[in-house]
This record gives sequence, C-alpha cells and structure tokens, in this order.
Amino acid sequence: MTQQSTSKAKPRISRDVMVASICGFVVAFMVGASYAAVPFYDWFCRVTGFNGTTQVATSAPEKSLERRIAVRFDSNVSGGLPWKFQPEQTEISVKIGEVVTVYYTVTNQAARTTTGVAAYNVAPLTVGAFFQKINCFCFTEQSFGPGEKREMAVVFYVDPALAADREYDDLNTITLSYTFYPVKDPAPKPLAATETDKRKGNL
Repeated sequence: MTQQSTSKAKPRISRDVMVASICGFVVAFMVGASYAAVPFYDWFCRVTGFNGTTQVATSAPEKSLERRIAVRFDSNVSGGLPWKFQPEQTEISVKIGEVVTVYYTVTNQAARTTTGVAAYNVAPLTVGAFFQKINCFCFTEQSFGPGEKREMAVVFYVDPALAADREYDDLNTITLSYTFYPVKDPAPKPLAATETDKRKGNL
C-alpha cells in the first residue's frame, strides 16, 4: 500500500516541477518583452514613419520635382524649462525632393545654465515615412548658459516617393513640430584638455 502511494506521488511532483518551470519561463519572457518593447517601438516608428516619426537621410535625392508643398514649423516648450523657442519662419514652400535648411531660435531666459532635449513629429502622421531629415538638433542634450541665445538648424527634404503615392495627391501641407523637454541631470561633459595635451595633439 505504501509503495503504491509513493509510486503515484512521483508523477505528481514531476508535473508540479514542469508547471513551475513553464510559469517561470513565461514570466521571464514577459519581463524581457516589456524591456524590448520600447526599442522595438522606436525602431518600428523610424522604419515605417508611424506616429509621425520622420526618417533620417544620409544623402540628398538626385533631383527635385516641380510639385510644391507647404511646410509649417511648430515649436513648444514643456513646463519647467525657461526657454523661448521659435522658428525663424513659420511656413515655407518647398519643391518635393528639394533640400532645405531652416532655423529655430532658442533663448535661455533663466539666470542659470539649463539643459533640454527636443522630440519631434510631423503631421499628418502618415507623412513621417516621406519626411527625410539630413541634420537636426533632436534627441541631443542642449545646454544653454544664462541668457544665451542660439540658432539651431534643421536640414530636410520631402521624399519624391510621396508624389508617386496617389493617397497624397491632395496633400498640400506638412507640419514639423518640435517640443523641448527639461533635462534634470544632464550628462557630464568631458574635462577640457590641458595646454600640454593640446600641444601633444598638434604634434
């Protein structure tokens, strides 16, 4: 009788261990997936232009088209950042495929050094896949001294592929919007080189 009870208990223990192992694997997978979700979402937005995320171009298109489109520029500053932030032009007309440089002006209105970082998107949101930026100040910490004013450039073009998509035949305007957010603990800057180091670097 005792031997039979023992022999029946063994499979139950094995099943318990198996269930516990599967549960542990599922929990580990869910935790890993949650950490991977943010970079995956960022990658997905950059590749597809989802949610108005613009693309990053390494070179200009070979030619521009005659079709023009209006590009409007919007600027915002999140609470806690004492900056004046505005585009030098609120709207321009550009040829599709034409490389354009525009400037935003930032002024630190505080009596202390402050740091911010800009995020951006375009509207309509689906146009992000066609808005190609060659250079901009986004996602890089920007530190300003007391009262400092600075011009910040954005170099971009509208991909000629947009003109080939019939969905955008009636599209006349794209809005590029930036928002600066405060950075409470900016990354430390490397120490300046000493005069001796500078001379060595010039040898």
